[in-house]
Amino acid sequence: MATGKIGVSTQNLFPIIKKFLYSDHEIFVREIVSNAVDATQKLKVLASANVFKGDASTLRVRVIADKEAGTLTISDNGIGMTQEEVEKYINQIAFSGAEEFLKEHKEDAATIIGHFGLGFYSSFMVSDKVEIITKSYKEGSQAVKWIGEGDTEYTLENAEKAEHGTDIIMYISEEEKDFLEESKIQGLLTKYCKFLPIEIVFGKKKEWKDGKNVETDVDNVINDTNPLWTRKPADLKDEDYNKFYRELYPSVMADPLFHIHLNVDYPFNLTGILYFPKIENKFEQQKSKIQLYCNQVFVSDSVEGIVPEYLTLLHGVIDSPDIPLNVSRSYLQSDRNVKKISNHITKKVADSLADIFKNDRDDFEKKWDDLKVFLQYGMLTDEKFAERANSIVLLKNTDEKYFTLEEYENLVKVNQTDKENNIVYLYATDMKEQYTYIDAAKNKGYDVLVMDGQLDTHFINYIEQKQSGHKFLRVDSDIIDKLIVKEEVKGTDWNEAEQEEIKDVFNSQLPKEGGMYVVNFEAMGVSADPVVITRSEFMRRMKEMATMNPGMGFYGAMDDQFTLAVNTDHNLVKGILADEQKEMAEKLQPLNTAISENEAKQTEIDALNKDKKEEEIPQVDKDRKQEFSDKIDALKKEKQNLLEEYGKGNKIVGQLIDLALLANGLLKGEALNKFVKRSVDLIK
Repeated sequence: MATGKIGVSTQNLFPIIKKFLYSDHEIFVREIVSNAVDATQKLKVLASANVFKGDASTLRVRVIADKEAGTLTISDNGIGMTQEEVEKYINQIAFSGAEEFLKEHKEDAATIIGHFGLGFYSSFMVSDKVEIITKSYKEGSQAVKWIGEGDTEYTLENAEKAEHGTDIIMYISEEEKDFLEESKIQGLLTKYCKFLPIEIVFGKKKEWKDGKNVETDVDNVINDTNPLWTRKPADLKDEDYNKFYRELYPSVMADPLFHIHLNVDYPFNLTGILYFPKIENKFEQQKSKIQLYCNQVFVSDSVEGIVPEYLTLLHGVIDSPDIPLNVSRSYLQSDRNVKKISNHITKKVADSLADIFKNDRDDFEKKWDDLKVFLQYGMLTDEKFAERANSIVLLKNTDEKYFTLEEYENLVKVNQTDKENNIVYLYATDMKEQYTYIDAAKNKGYDVLVMDGQLDTHFINYIEQKQSGHKFLRVDSDIIDKLIVKEEVKGTDWNEAEQEEIKDVFNSQLPKEGGMYVVNFEAMGVSADPVVITRSEFMRRMKEMATMNPGMGFYGAMDDQFTLAVNTDHNLVKGILADEQKEMAEKLQPLNTAISENEAKQTEIDALNKDKKEEEIPQVDKDRKQEFSDKIDALKKEKQNLLEEYGKGNKIVGQLIDLALLANGLLKGEALNKFVKRSVDLIK
């Protein structure tokens, strides 16, 4: 038996390993199992080189949890170690056996996972004591046992072991006993070892029998040793890719839209499969679903910073030996190989989508509503991707026809160019709610796009910034004659006094909650609706963007802004004016006369002082003018109150406002109930 000290430069290395080298204790499972797989892979290499003469066809890794003994054992029947190798590779921390093996067998050792050296010591994060029982494949080798207890002391002695390979026996510490639970180990092995190239066995398979799970004689193999991304695309069908997608994401119900099979061997090694999933409404929850592997060892499912931001919406697997296993994300973000991989994936995704568009545009269009979020997100966040994708991004109109950006511009530029030479793209976000406005636009010969996606508002801004002379307007942002102004719009023939009086009448029945309303008067034609509600394009767009951008919270907190456009050409509206003038003339005449008299007195004072500077005007004139101004304000307020009181009882006004609100989906609850009752009364 031999004893000694592990070759380290400081007594504090083990606490560093335990607390800081690995941020999550569970990672020890990956490290120890990966080392065991390495050992079997090395034996395969030696067998293929005819160095090892034995049977290399039954190589496996076994994981055994013994709650009574308090141990977790990971065993392999791989290459094993001699006493000298234990002293060299285990006792000299960070002297990586895999690194040396790779140098010696670099031509045929591509499948060796580990080239890091500290993996074994991750076992001490969860163990009070660790034993290694190992026997080299070399003929006549003596098995040895190494014992360490988390400090720099170790024991090394001869042992009995029937076959070559290594057993790592971890005596799990009291505070980490959950790592002996079957469900816990099963979950970790599934997470980290699901696609390792050597079979990982954990207990026996179970089957439901007589109302309970009964253990069978069949080994419970955790992993698929030949996952889909390691196979040739020519040997696979769409059904194979969809089946593998289900294995990766068993809770996802819908099939993916498309898949891209990655297979690169120069200037770096990269394999994998990327899927375009259907994106649900919860945008953020769709991100970070790509699983990152290094030679089939799970590394992370958080690839932000490793791949471009928009690609975090994709699902699937990326596997590359050029992505280190045990480094920080900040290191990955600055690593040159990782950047090359990221750039290649970006190009591959863009090229693949372009090929699909070119070869089967019909299928591309059918899937566009689900696919567009990827292209829009990519174009918004990645300039190079935007250049590649610009020719395949589509716009859909209300007739469900699809156009590239160039095709759509050619379609509408003649009829939808305004007097300032802007090509105006009209769009709707809800075809049912905005049906009236869409219909009005189509009656003018205009085409209307459907922009109802999660990123459409941002994408609209992007196009406007990239292409000067292109303007997007939602169909309900103004009356139809003002959406695309080709010549001066005819104004209303109502005078200012008439507009002011009827504005007060309509204001009396406008909603007091749910937004701010402004009454305007427009000459829209006899056949147009009597009242139309429009929404400010700028404010509505800012509010929509604020929902996805916390930095724009100011806009998000503002009330919605609406314009109630009253059509002065419509007979019903003309009737409202005529009735108001008839009903209110006697009450308003003395007020109007008094307002005019006080305004005349103000004008007289202004005339007397027209050539004087402010400081030269006598104070008595200033006081008199203010007195007249206060009287005018009081008279106007009295007039406003009379008109609003009159307006509250006008059923036609209430009906027209409610019809406009109803057309916009803004009439709800008590207001909707009152509208129904009023409608019945008007019909009687």
